[in-house]
Formats: sequence, structure tokens, C-alpha cells
Amino acid sequence: MSAAALESASAADGDVGLLSPVSASPLVASLTGDRAVLAAILAVESGWAAVLEKAGLAPAGSAAVVASAAEAGRYDAADIALRAQGGGNPVIPLLADLRKQVSALDAAGIGAGEAVHTSLTSQDVLDTALMLMARNTVKALLGDLKTTTAALAALAEQHADTLGVGRSLTQHSLPFTFGLRAAQWFHGVAAAGRQLESATFPVQFGGAAGTLAAGTVLTAGASATPFTLADSLARQLGLATAPAPWHTNRLAVTALGNALAAVLGAAGKIATDVLFMSRPEVAELAEPRAAGRGVSSAMPQKQNPVLSVLIRSAALQAPQLLAQLHLATANFNDERPDAAWHTEWPALRQLLRLALGAVGHLRELAEGLQVFPVALRRNLELAGPLLLAEGVGAAVAPLLAEKAGRTGKEQLQDVVDMTLAAPAAEQGPTYRRLLREAVPAGALTDLRLDELLDPASYLGQASEISRRILAEFPDFAPALAVSADPASSVTPDRNGANRG
Repeated sequence: MSAAALESASAADGDVGLLSPVSASPLVASLTGDRAVLAAILAVESGWAAVLEKAGLAPAGSAAVVASAAEAGRYDAADIALRAQGGGNPVIPLLADLRKQVSALDAAGIGAGEAVHTSLTSQDVLDTALMLMARNTVKALLGDLKTTTAALAALAEQHADTLGVGRSLTQHSLPFTFGLRAAQWFHGVAAAGRQLESATFPVQFGGAAGTLAAGTVLTAGASATPFTLADSLARQLGLATAPAPWHTNRLAVTALGNALAAVLGAAGKIATDVLFMSRPEVAELAEPRAAGRGVSSAMPQKQNPVLSVLIRSAALQAPQLLAQLHLATANFNDERPDAAWHTEWPALRQLLRLALGAVGHLRELAEGLQVFPVALRRNLELAGPLLLAEGVGAAVAPLLAEKAGRTGKEQLQDVVDMTLAAPAAEQGPTYRRLLREAVPAGALTDLRLDELLDPASYLGQASEISRRILAEFPDFAPALAVSADPASSVTPDRNGANRG
């Protein structure tokens, strides 16, 4: 294909997500695509016309004409994007087209064009439009997020007593429960969701240099002021009011970016864990199956954990995008920067796209995650009773008298060292035998020793930690009715056999 043909195809089709499958969905496209940006800009211009007419600052009937002219289907997004190079932003060419449409639709000659963009500047419109697009996207994102946390909370309750092994620096550390792992997943997502809920989407107003000079002239002799007009626009669009123009104070953008990156980070943590725990040699978890998912182009037997791969791919992109927003903020020179503002737009939009796409996949992963308790227990037992050495030491060291100048703690370390010198298959019995030899039976009964070597006896506050996490976020963890029947936690393995 020639360069000209490639350019033509790109202009016609736009970015459909061939190289970003995590965000390739109709929902993401409808909320964050170029058509959505175009519609948001037009909604701001239409909303402003309604505000001006209501305040008596535009001819009666203007708002209806502008609203008709502001239908996104009337405009060619690809053409506007190309022409935006002339002024550096898409508002300028779109505004020219909008004025032509308004003029053509103003059959009665009421002067509806007077309501278009009066006293505004491009940044007012584009910043407000991006806040409008972000608000709509975040609303959908929070819906998926809360469905996800409900599923994670259910996993935490269902598997509160499902034993597994905790891992530290890639090695087995202590007994753990899958319920606590799910609760910690929930904790990250719910905390990020709460941060996202606190994001505000303020209207932007300021005029050419942030002094509201044109707005002051517009409202001279009127009951309205530039501030009341801005507040009315915020109400018209469902955005937050702003006490002053924020055209060079970008906290609204960076705070939103921080929250989106937090969501992606929390999702990435879950995906990273699932990717490890679903390895065939670990086999503690499996993603939900779906036709055509997880396939390989060369190996028909493979079932790749694609949901987690896509989620993690989004999480790995977030820090760079967030850094771009903060870098732009630090470079907002003068009353309108010479490039920093422009670098915000794609970074913010991509964060919105990635978060919405990734959380959609995360919801499906959480709702359909397969948990294999037998595999969890099998991996727990690989380390044998040595996994309990910390707890054994705390209980037994005080029972040992000093021997050959060595404290009880040092004697128990000798037991561990001798156990580690034995072949792996013999370490469990060796550790128990050496402990029995080291501690007088009168000080430690066989029954008490067995208790100390039971993984279920050394879970600390795992259950209470889970409970406290879920209780901290009641709006993200609705009341759950988890069956007390042990059979309810039985999960078929990959071959259809029960592993619970």
C-alpha cells in the first residue's frame, strides 16, 4: 500500500485499537474516541449558548439553533484533525464549521451566531470538553470497578480458610490464606476506586489570558457576571463549578491522572499474581475460559492467561502517561503554555482508555476466577514444617536452657541448619525429629509439637485483617451471602475433576 493510501485509510478508520487490544472495545471507543471528543466540544459550545440565552445575553431562540448545529454527525472528525494543525488545537477548525452550520440553520435570521463561543477561548472549551469526556468515562469505569470489588469480596469470604503459602522475594515465607490474598486485592482496587470517586471535573473559564476580560465586557450592565455564567455552564453540563480559572493550575488533570494510575496499578498487581499462580507448575488459579480466548497461533494446546496479560500491559503503561501529565504541569509557562498543554490531551485520554479497558477485563477475571484449593495446599506443603520455623522458635526457644553457651534461639537455628542439610524429601521428618530431640518431652508434649507444626495454627490475624479490609469499604463490598457448605468452594480442575 502506498503512503497516500495508508494516510487515507488512517483518516477514514481512525485508531481502532489494533495495537492496543486492552482498550479495543465499543464502550471505550464510544466514551473516549475522536467522535466522543468532538461531541464533548460541541456539547460545551451548545451548553454555553443555552447559558447566554437564559441570561439574556444572546437572542431568544439561539440555543435551539446552536443545539441543532452541534450534532456531532454533521462534522468530519478526520478533516477537523488535519485542519487543527493550522491553529494547534481542534476547537479552532470545529468552531469555524459550527458557525457555518449555525448560519445555515438560522432561517429566521435571529442572529444565533452571537451565542457561539462569545467571550470564550479555545482552552476554555477544550479543557471543559475533556473534563466532560472524563466524567462520562469515570462513571462507566466506577460501575465496572464496583462489580469487580464485589467479586473480590466474595472470593475473600468464600476462601477465608483456604490454606496456601505466602511468598517473599520469590520464596515460601509463611502459611497464608487465599481469602487474605483476595482481600488484599480488594483493598488495592477499592482504595484506588475511592480515590477515583473523589476526582472532580471542573468547568474551565477564563478567556484569552485568564482575566475574564471579554466576559466582563459581555456582562456589563447585566445581572449576570462571568462567574455566574461559568457556574451555569457547569450545571448545564453536569460538571463541578470552579472558583477561578484553572488554565495554568493543572491539579484537576493530575489528580484525575493519579487516580487512574492507581486503579491501573491495583489491577496490575492482581494480574501479576494471577499470571504467576496460573503457571502449570503452580496451578493454583486459572482464568475463566471463553471461546477463542487464550489461543496460540502455533500451539493448539495452549491456554494463555490473556485477561491478565492485557490488564498488566495497561498497568505497565500508566506510570509513563502519568509522568507526562506531571511533566506538562511543571512546564505550564505564562498564561497558556507553548506545548505542555498539548501533551496533556493524548496522555489523559490514553489513561482513561487503558483504565476503562483494563477494569472491564478485571471484572471478568474476578467474576470467573477458578481457585484450586488442593493445589494451594500442595504448594504450601512443599516447604514442609520448616515453614513454621518462626512460630516454633517463638514458642520453643524459651523452653530451652542454655547449652554449651548457646541460647535456646541459637539451638533452634542449629536444628534448622541441620534440617536444610538433609535431602529435600527428608527435611520434614528430619525437622520434627531434631526438634523432638532438642526439647524435653516434659517441656513440650507431642500434641503441642504437632499443633506448632500445623500451618493452620500460624495464620496470625489473617481472618481479622480480611474482615477489617472489607469493613473499611462497605460501598465497594456489598453484603454477601456465602454458602457455609464446604462443597460450595469445590472447583473443577482443568480436566474437569474436583480439586476442592
